[in-house]
Amino acid sequence: MAVPKRRTSKTRRDKRRTHWKLEAPQLVACPQCHELKAQHRVCLRCGYYKNNKVITIKVKKQK
Repeated sequence: MAVPKRRTSKTRRDKRRTHWKLEAPQLVACPQCHELKAQHRVCLRCGYYKNNKVITIKVKKQK
């Protein structure tokens, strides 16, 4: 079984982990209702995607 000859230094270890960062989700305004939504996804508020009605949104009745 292969065993490393030397201990991996902190610098070498951290260089390898530089790409392990979190990114904020990319949000854009919906062209129909101007609500923020994820890119390339159906708007959950109005149901439009690329200027086409894709899903119908049911409105909850208030008491």
